[in-house]
Amino acid sequence: MARGFTLSGIGDERADDIERLLQDRLVALIDLQLTLKHIHWNVVGPQFIAVHEMLDDGVDEVREMSDEVAERIAALGGVPVGTPGHVAANRAWEDYPIGRAGTQVHLAKLDRVLAGVNTSHRDAVGRLDELDLVTQDLLIGQLSKLEQLQWFVRAHLSDADGNLPEGASD
Repeated sequence: MARGFTLSGIGDERADDIERLLQDRLVALIDLQLTLKHIHWNVVGPQFIAVHEMLDDGVDEVREMSDEVAERIAALGGVPVGTPGHVAANRAWEDYPIGRAGTQVHLAKLDRVLAGVNTSHRDAVGRLDELDLVTQDLLIGQLSKLEQLQWFVRAHLSDADGNLPEGASD
């Protein structure tokens, strides 16, 4: 990747590796924020308002995460790409398949979506151990918030004893 500059002490080759990793995270976060908003518009049924508002807060947090990742790419001298076509072409998962549906249906699917995003975020954190601790710290902070969102989703899915329904992600 051609770059006019990068951060002091990083070097172009490491910056390229970090940028590729962050671009993947940017795609995932943009996709997640759009998915959260889609669910927000289409969720119905018991606990509607609690889920509706929880999802709006999630959209705001994930949008902020996207901005942090994009700005880190730019600080490394790269070009963050967040266009719809790029996001759709560079994700490795299928589009969110559910339209209007009940809270439990959406939350069960969202739990699986968050499991995928959180696992790939955690993998990126591990890969950054050797590349850049500052970028790693950024993703660790985001992962904490993403895992909290998944906890909220799972709390809505759980029965009175705290058990998740069969088929919920681990």
